[in-house]
Amino acid sequence: MRIISFSKKWDKLKQPVFTTFRYPRKDRDWTVGEVVQVYYHNRSPNREKLGVAGIINKELRKIGTAFSEYQPTESEAIADGFKSLADMTAWFRDTHGKRIFSEPVYKLTLKWVSLPPLEVK
Repeated sequence: MRIISFSKKWDKLKQPVFTTFRYPRKDRDWTVGEVVQVYYHNRSPNREKLGVAGIINKELRKIGTAFSEYQPTESEAIADGFKSLADMTAWFRDTHGKRIFSEPVYKLTLKWVSLPPLEVK
């Protein structure tokens, strides 16, 4: 089972269904019906498993290209946890550089299958 990792505990992760924008994978691309493990800071020694989710939808989007029929909408950017589409575009530009102008991304919709057990303190 593959991993989708987040570097921030977005509020959207508290929803039963949430979205994330991801670049296509070069090894094996994301597919509808695939079940993935969801982690916070996966590559850190302090990683935290958030649960297991299934990909229920995959839609092509193009960030950084104005007037494209595939550009994310303002409401999609806000639902994904950003303040605005401009904020989302700036985050992708800062994180991925010029890649946003040449490669499409996928808007993945995921649904929680299972959440990790609550820790007893």
